[in-house]
Amino acid sequence: MIHQAGSFIRKHSESRGLSSSVKKIGLVSDENVYSFYGEKVVSSLISAGYEVFDIILPAGEKTKCQENLSKIYDAFIDFGLTRSDMTVALGGGVIGDLAGFAAATLLRGIPYIQIPTSLLAQVDSSVGGKVAIDLPKGKNLVGAFYQPSMVLIDPSCLNTLPGKFISDGFAEIIKYGCIKDANLFEKLSLAEKDVSDKYSFPSYEDIIYTCCDIKRSVVENDEKESGERMLLNFGHTIGHAIERFFEYEKFTHGEAVGLGMVLMTKFSENLGLTKKGCAKQIEGLLKKYGLPYISDLENTDSGSMISDKKIISDNLKIILKNTITDKKSEGDSINIVLLRDIGNSFVYKIKKEKLVNDFLKEKSVDAFL
Repeated sequence: MIHQAGSFIRKHSESRGLSSSVKKIGLVSDENVYSFYGEKVVSSLISAGYEVFDIILPAGEKTKCQENLSKIYDAFIDFGLTRSDMTVALGGGVIGDLAGFAAATLLRGIPYIQIPTSLLAQVDSSVGGKVAIDLPKGKNLVGAFYQPSMVLIDPSCLNTLPGKFISDGFAEIIKYGCIKDANLFEKLSLAEKDVSDKYSFPSYEDIIYTCCDIKRSVVENDEKESGERMLLNFGHTIGHAIERFFEYEKFTHGEAVGLGMVLMTKFSENLGLTKKGCAKQIEGLLKKYGLPYISDLENTDSGSMISDKKIISDNLKIILKNTITDKKSEGDSINIVLLRDIGNSFVYKIKKEKLVNDFLKEKSVDAFL
């Protein structure tokens, strides 16, 4: 499918009455993704009649910064991109967020298309129109709500993903089961690996569709995150703070979100807001799908005598201070997402001071970590 991107985009443009006006496409990708798919996509766009300029950036979360945003602006202005043209984001969540924010803000808005190539981007970040860049003080602190004109998902792209990044995507899939779909959570729990080391789902398409449909329903009800859409941030508030503390080098986004889901669920179990045992169930799925989990963080692959668990425990106050600067803050309070039970989530408003103090109680630190 990805090698037919040009024809899909042409048909999409015609259906929206844009085919004659869209002449140029600015494509943004990263070095890893471009090496697999860049030439195929560019060739298909040229074959469909478009003039294409591509900008290829380093892979990784640190790419999502002001400096690279400026590079995109300059390159697309020099290319002569106009508001009647189009931008294509070819890559995972980092490229989707960065290219989407460039499209949202350059010339006050250029249509853009997402072609997500990672599992995490296919099930979550490419859908819903949240685009952003990171600042030194935190993740996604500058952003916009800007819907893509189309999201083109080709599950065959997952064949070139390292196992670590398949696991990364499963964190978001587990999140959807936690917040909205107990049946999905059970399906993940029951799936077994076959001889080819693949899970016994009907297909990845089935899982991707389920997650996208959940997100579609939520975003249609609350596009600008004033209510129900906050539920999609389950695990993210602490997860983002963990990512930032380790300077985006130790844990992937999905790994950090998985840790955040467990920490927040243990926290809410201690408050009596969540059914006991939910955190243990989530940890079980994290383990099953190759993600780190709190009770196993002593096992490091670096040979260090100091475990990641101890690092997090010793620096929990710093991590929590990063948490309360999250964009979901409201004055002296912050909105956090908790579970009543698997598949049943809610938004809980808590004073920042209480959040930090309750986490840092000696008996609670032992319970969390």
